[in-house]
Amino acid sequence: MGSLANSLSSAFGALSNSQGGRTDPYQAFNFLVEIEGILAGGFSECTGLQVETEYFDFREGGQNDYVHRFAGPTKYPSLILKHGLTQIDALWKWHQGVTQGVIARKNGTIYLLDKQRNEIMHWNFKEAFPVKYTGPDFRADSAAVAFESIELSHRGLSRPTRGNTSSSKAISSAVNAVSNLLGL
Repeated sequence: MGSLANSLSSAFGALSNSQGGRTDPYQAFNFLVEIEGILAGGFSECTGLQVETEYFDFREGGQNDYVHRFAGPTKYPSLILKHGLTQIDALWKWHQGVTQGVIARKNGTIYLLDKQRNEIMHWNFKEAFPVKYTGPDFRADSAAVAFESIELSHRGLSRPTRGNTSSSKAISSAVNAVSNLLGL
């Protein structure tokens, strides 16, 4: 087991060195949302980046040690986008079209950015349409920003890879080295 630990340490050390040192987690505040054909401004919050595969259990007669678990359908919860209220009303108009029976499905992308505002990774959502609009809460005793939010139902979420960068090659090499050591 000592050689496995040494090999793992070497593989992950090589990965770290290929990326120029320590790799810190990305900061969640630095993102952009683009929805095809809609000028919506910047968003202060984006939630719902989820993919969930349902499963079901099956008890086999005579097998009491475990329960078989099988994958079922995959579902994609709604995306919720929130931003400060401005004169730009494209999201409101999009939702109003839905309320009048005009379902305009649109594709979009959520970009995670680094400190220099360069794209690190992105998520694509497809064939989305607004299912809920929430306007601002008004309070006379508050100087808070007025926010609006839109909830988007969509038909899938993907996170494409960034291609053959040196870091993806290093990750691939590390994964291959670990797989070889484990005999996978």
